[in-house]
Amino acid sequence: MSSEGDVFVGAIDQGTSSSRFIIYDTSSRIIGCHHVEFTQFYPQAGWVEHDATEILESVKVCVAKAVDKATADGFNVDKGLRAIGLTNQRETTVVWSKSTGLPLYNAIVWMDARTSSICRRLEKELSGGRNHFVESCGLPISTYFSAVKLLWLMENVLAVKDAIKKKDALFGTIDSWLIWNLTGGVKGGLHVTDVSNASRTMLMNLKTLEWDESVLQTLKIPAEILPKIVSNSEVIGDIGTGWPIAGIPIAGCLGDQHAAMLGQACRTGEAKSTYGTGAFILLNTGERIVQSSHGLLSTVAFKLGPKAPTNYALEGSVAIAGAAVQWLRDGLGLISSASEIEDLALQVESSGGIYFVPAFNGLFAPWWRDDARGVIVGMTRFTSKGHIARAVLESMCFQVKDVLNSMHKDSTQDGSSSKEELSLRVDGGATVNNLLMQIQADLLGSQVVRPVDIETTALGAAYAAGLATGVWKEEHIFNSGEKMKNAKVFRPIMTEEVRKKKFESWCKAVTRTFDLADLAI
Repeated sequence: MSSEGDVFVGAIDQGTSSSRFIIYDTSSRIIGCHHVEFTQFYPQAGWVEHDATEILESVKVCVAKAVDKATADGFNVDKGLRAIGLTNQRETTVVWSKSTGLPLYNAIVWMDARTSSICRRLEKELSGGRNHFVESCGLPISTYFSAVKLLWLMENVLAVKDAIKKKDALFGTIDSWLIWNLTGGVKGGLHVTDVSNASRTMLMNLKTLEWDESVLQTLKIPAEILPKIVSNSEVIGDIGTGWPIAGIPIAGCLGDQHAAMLGQACRTGEAKSTYGTGAFILLNTGERIVQSSHGLLSTVAFKLGPKAPTNYALEGSVAIAGAAVQWLRDGLGLISSASEIEDLALQVESSGGIYFVPAFNGLFAPWWRDDARGVIVGMTRFTSKGHIARAVLESMCFQVKDVLNSMHKDSTQDGSSSKEELSLRVDGGATVNNLLMQIQADLLGSQVVRPVDIETTALGAAYAAGLATGVWKEEHIFNSGEKMKNAKVFRPIMTEEVRKKKFESWCKAVTRTFDLADLAI
């Protein structure tokens, strides 16, 4: 039950397949939560889209329902709610009309691969090839990032072309779309993004934290359609009328993986892996930008205030992790719910020589092959559903191992701290799967640490908002020893000989995915 002086912070968590709104008290305890899934659209092979209007409505429903639940449980949210933080799927690109407030095309999702021809064209035209923008933006030319998705919209969607010509177009990732609508929309909505989301567009200079004029000129992207860049923890603006929490300040905004880093309290030299639709491994490199020579990305970790120092990170992004489990459920019908995969995989003692590489839309870090497509290798008449299920779980863990191997090489080469080499912090919905976590520990040969609260993305957004409004101080947030006190630790039991052999087989399977994008029926 709520007392007169209770204080709460809310977090909008907008993911690849669902939206959530969570309300926390000052001890980081959840006192209200609601979750809504929304539609995934697959218009063509390799294309993935969302309806930005449906996403907005899903957030509105989540906010209303979570507030109602907390209020019904006796918490005075109306009086105690101090601020809202927001976290979102990164790179997903929206262009909308500032006069009508309507999207001019479906949101193009981060894993969408339709821009591969644009990427090849840029690689040929630009002197630096695939790495032309790495020095300024930290990112290679890839279908993954927002800039090439925006180019596709500018080149292929008449409504977008016309709106840009009429100066009626606004571009943004999902955070920008939501904040603009939350703060008034066509009636004075604020067009902003934060440094972490901006760092994933391939348009922001990592050193200045501003839109890079030379990149904009090279790609012929008009600066006036871009949002203002702010820090991750500051009062951005108040929520407008028409929302259940009108008048409450939005005071924190981070891309989902950066929010998870904050929720996991990752200091310099510490790494985390989030298992969701994809898997995302980030190592906090402190105030230094570390350029990878092993297929990783240089990016912003977080900047906790307009005048706060900027923390950077090395990141390895895996496109398909939990999405492979969804494919087993929705595409093949081998399971009826995602939670069933653990029991199915436990029916067998191993994957029976099966290796599944889920390169549905190509491979991200550290391979960066948009010509790759998914394969299952090693099948015999002995192969069962259980072997396939176990191979799917192993694929998630092998991909994380690929990234961590590269991360270790980069950090050792650069002289960075490697104190987290023997321990990986994990979070995300898929980490409830104990078999998955044990497989991860076995394939890494090191311990995996799962916190009590595995949904650290929303918590990170709440922390950012609470910091900006005086609800929390940094000492509270980064008291990681206290946070890890009741964590579950998974330790490896696989022998080094088996681990080495399995990884060699995995690498062989990965090479079988290359140059398959042009296969035709």
